[in-house]
Amino acid sequence: MTSLASLLLTGVILMDFAILATSRMSTCIRAIGAQGLLLAALPLVLHPGWSVHTIGLALGTAVVKAAVLPWFLVWAIREANVRREVEPLVGYVTSVLLGAVGVAVAFVVAPQLPLPDRHGTLLVAVALSNVLTGLIVLTSRLKAITQVVGYLMLENGIFVFGLTQTQRVPFLLELGVLLDVFVGVFVMGIVVFHINREFDSLGATRLEDAPRR
Repeated sequence: MTSLASLLLTGVILMDFAILATSRMSTCIRAIGAQGLLLAALPLVLHPGWSVHTIGLALGTAVVKAAVLPWFLVWAIREANVRREVEPLVGYVTSVLLGAVGVAVAFVVAPQLPLPDRHGTLLVAVALSNVLTGLIVLTSRLKAITQVVGYLMLENGIFVFGLTQTQRVPFLLELGVLLDVFVGVFVMGIVVFHINREFDSLGATRLEDAPRR
């Protein structure tokens, strides 16, 4: 594991905390976009041979995670005219503390797993950290857009874990995962947009008040 790779992985975790600590949706979107850019650089740093597979994975990740999805989320919050997560189920300080506990647990658990080398151990620790912090955002935020960001954090953790197998997993499978994320967020965004038009809110808890047809 090179120092540059370690720096990129540190940046990934810092973006998690940036999302946990803010109520501004624009900041959340910038952080998830920056995290996507860091993830795009990871395959190039971890595998300096730069095969066609590695370059394709990096480019696909950059386009989808650092450009397309953030742009779509920015469009969604503008159309819905919502800017902040006003009343989260869990406060921001508590969220950061829970995130710190999650990261600590991830770095304790990862070395106990039967991994081939330290290279894989650090990747798995960061992957688990991302999954746990993503779950915190998913379960502690009420706005649907913020929950989409939490879902993307969780998926980014799965992506980092997949980098431990990047030489074995076919490119089409990895591209399929990226496509699934894009389609999933796109569909969720359309649903959120229509919910907002009907209820004038992006609050997930308002769903239970929907009229039965």
